[in-house]
Amino acid sequence: MYTDKELSNAEQDRLLKSSDTIVLKRANSSDILLDEVTLFLHQVAEDLPPDKQKLLESIKHREEIFKGKKILIADDDMRNVYALRSALLEKGSTIYVGKTGIEALNQLKEHPDVDIVLMDIMMPEMDGFEAIKNIREIKHFEELPIIALTAKAMKGDREKCLEIGATDYLSKPIDVHQLLSLLRVWIS
Repeated sequence: MYTDKELSNAEQDRLLKSSDTIVLKRANSSDILLDEVTLFLHQVAEDLPPDKQKLLESIKHREEIFKGKKILIADDDMRNVYALRSALLEKGSTIYVGKTGIEALNQLKEHPDVDIVLMDIMMPEMDGFEAIKNIREIKHFEELPIIALTAKAMKGDREKCLEIGATDYLSKPIDVHQLLSLLRVWIS
């Protein structure tokens, strides 16, 4: 029970018959509420059958796949870079950024241990198509996962991206949950 109402003793007694905890809204009540919910959820998880507990545990650990992964974002739109970078840093990844295809290639030379590349197709100087072709010509990066990203999704773009060497394809605006699912596939 979470309330800002002042409860009489009788009301508290009646409520405690149908709930385990009453948290009154005060200055630190959100901390208390979080502690109570966490404790409750932990107890519920312990009561689940072993196969369901294992499923819950695997969901918790699926986010750990991003920890320590090195991801190169090649995109000239800093709003996209900011959104992607924020989401991936939150997961524990290391992020490198290139604002052009040339900068992306330089980042790969500087950081050859990158785990995956998110490559925008429409960039100045050297577009994503050419950058992907150049990356694939470097023996060390022949198998490096590259996800092509494009804002102007046209019929045949996906096939064209895969044909020139992209591992996968996403159209913008990027759905972060979809991107994270795709990343789990390619960096596992």
